[in-house]
Amino acid sequence: MRRKILLLMGFVVAAVLVTSIVYPEHEDIRRQRFLSHMVYQGLKGWHYSGMAIDDSMSEKAFWNYLRYLDYNKRYFLKADVESLKKYLHSIDDNLEDGKVDLMTDATKLMTQRIEDVQKFLPSLLGQPFDFTLDEAVELDAEKREFCATSAELQEYWRKILKYQSLSRYISYKELEKDKKDKTKIKTDRELEEKARNAVLKSYKDMFHRLTQDNFNDHISRYLNAILQVFDPHSNYFAPKQKSDFDIDMTGQLEGIGALLREEDGYVKVVSIVPGGPSWRQKQLDAGDAIIKVGQGDEEAVDIVGMRVDDAVKLIRGKKGSLVRLSVKKPDGRIMEIPIVREVVVIEETYARSALLKGDKGGTYGYISLPKFYNDYIRENGRNSTTDVQVELEKLKAKQVKGVILDLRNNTGGALQDAVRMSGLFIEKGPVVQVRNREGEIEVLNDPDKGITYKGPLVILLNVLSASASEILAAALQDYGRAIIVGGAHSFGKGTVQVYLDLDRYSSQKPDDALSMG
Repeated sequence: MRRKILLLMGFVVAAVLVTSIVYPEHEDIRRQRFLSHMVYQGLKGWHYSGMAIDDSMSEKAFWNYLRYLDYNKRYFLKADVESLKKYLHSIDDNLEDGKVDLMTDATKLMTQRIEDVQKFLPSLLGQPFDFTLDEAVELDAEKREFCATSAELQEYWRKILKYQSLSRYISYKELEKDKKDKTKIKTDRELEEKARNAVLKSYKDMFHRLTQDNFNDHISRYLNAILQVFDPHSNYFAPKQKSDFDIDMTGQLEGIGALLREEDGYVKVVSIVPGGPSWRQKQLDAGDAIIKVGQGDEEAVDIVGMRVDDAVKLIRGKKGSLVRLSVKKPDGRIMEIPIVREVVVIEETYARSALLKGDKGGTYGYISLPKFYNDYIRENGRNSTTDVQVELEKLKAKQVKGVILDLRNNTGGALQDAVRMSGLFIEKGPVVQVRNREGEIEVLNDPDKGITYKGPLVILLNVLSASASEILAAALQDYGRAIIVGGAHSFGKGTVQVYLDLDRYSSQKPDDALSMG
């Protein structure tokens, strides 16, 4: 009997509503009402589970949100949590009304608590720790309560900082043992001080990032805390996440072709994408710190201290447009680098093939597929099915004795490509069934009656092979077309996400989206 592959209809939300980095208060309120209400409508009308949006849901969302804000219980006091409990059973009503009162109050409170911790942190790390004392600290937040007083919280932080400093100290000590020049070995006192300074710097960087959170960050945490009550694969995509999702699915972006990171208050270049505009321009290098960004002939904007996500928004742009980067080179030189933005292709996204020599002779084909990508943005954009078909034709021309399709670490992607790609190996028949919340089942069949490759096929899977990877592997296993090789099991994600662009429901052109599962 043929095994049925049933996927449950899911839900994804993405928004496309952002046109600037900073929003005036009235704009935030308008956006929050729109987004909150749209999530409510999406859950009520689309989500597979049909779960009631009631006090029980509200209570679960409340605790989800507190975990999002303070997972390790290092900021809120017990009194803070009690004060927020007035929203324990009102999130459902607020969601329908377009209100985010819990988010507003909790964010203000969290900001205050972060400021409190910032004040006493330098003094705790400003003097040596005594590692000879017998002390213990509970690292598992599930096994401890929120601190009752500020003094108790500060004492907990002292132990956490001591533990982290000790961990770094031990690492530094091990590195010192490997030094060939014994005259340059640091003393225990120097290593302990170095460890404390490193911990202090890491927290300063973290607090800097936290204080730069904007409306999109706050609303994203809040809405996702609610969506996660319904299932682990439903998400709200803020504009940045929506953009990242598009890049991940298409393997392309419009920009300068440089990987950036935030370091010591600067946005620094980590690497240059081969073949991209920065690579061809040959002036921007890894290690450069970007100080200012100018659009065309406009006055440049200072980005020192700006978080990398916001800086990226300024650096990316339409193909053919000019961006001017003022950079500080590692040797201290300051120079302005003009770069014309182009479409940057991320080759690591796409299918690739290779020839393997067998131990007993013969040649075998190998195809690596990192993701089931599909460029739904551009007309005639690339998709994983067509690319795999091209690679199969190349391997057939080499007269390979068999093909290995590597889906390890492939977390899925476009459902249509899982179905169409199955058709490259079978003549016809059903591939997968999708059931919606009303119990209706849609059978997705191989749309192409031809077969691209008829020879022996091995599919590699591991625990991170999910969704579309599992659909393809299971279908070809059921048809007797492939041998599955890998670990004891794959990821086990049996849902299909429905992607909703929120700009379709607003005349204000958002920049967000919903993904429901």
